[in-house]
Amino acid sequence: MDLHIAGRRAAVAAGSAGLGLGAAKALAAEGVGLALCGRDPDRLGAAVEAVRAVAAGSSDVIGIAADLSSADGASAFIGEAVDGLGGPVDILIANAGGPPAGTFSSTDLDAYRAAFELNTLSTVAMCQSAVPSMRERGWGRVVAISSLGARQPYPFLMASSVARAAVTSFLKILSLEVASDGVTVNNLQPGTHLTDRIRSTWGDATGDLGDSIPVGHLGDPDDFGAVAAFLCSTQANFITGVGLPVDGGANQALQ
Repeated sequence: MDLHIAGRRAAVAAGSAGLGLGAAKALAAEGVGLALCGRDPDRLGAAVEAVRAVAAGSSDVIGIAADLSSADGASAFIGEAVDGLGGPVDILIANAGGPPAGTFSSTDLDAYRAAFELNTLSTVAMCQSAVPSMRERGWGRVVAISSLGARQPYPFLMASSVARAAVTSFLKILSLEVASDGVTVNNLQPGTHLTDRIRSTWGDATGDLGDSIPVGHLGDPDDFGAVAAFLCSTQANFITGVGLPVDGGANQALQ
């Protein structure tokens, strides 16, 4: 399916690995010019090459070193993306890493502050930098990658679940404010996917994780990326304000 976004410009935060990289590859395959960021120079360089390998046409693909653990770092990424791509971004994939695990008893106030900065304020800052020009031009797409924990909180990821719930509220309100300007805002809520982080955390037990998921296997980051790309498409112009689980059926609530 042609998503009719060739020639658009996109900023993909935390796009050097995992689900962000999956989204970057899917957008590049549609002919979108991309700026992706990461903290590790070697991993970022490898990601840029992987995205260029699947890019359609002469799409620009650039890597930007950025630290999304502060709002200033997140805003700076958008500014550098605009400069590097030669114009304002049409598509923002708002994404960041996850805070450490912790329960109520083991999570102190500083951990909440760090999680809020990383998983809430970074998205707010990127939207503040990118969305105004989208509204002026009458077209834009914001797709945030948060977590199923925003809908179905994980008790062992206390700070993460709280921060993800906060950004979910922000995105919903933003979607209502900008809808009439041709800008859609959606929130993807991934379950467990086969990423490097999962492999390093679970090691030999990684394969067993799929047993608890209704579809019987872990998610593929490239499949996730295809979902993100569709929400950026022309065809998805009537989808906004949605929090969409991409989780193989792990969330079993009615909503």
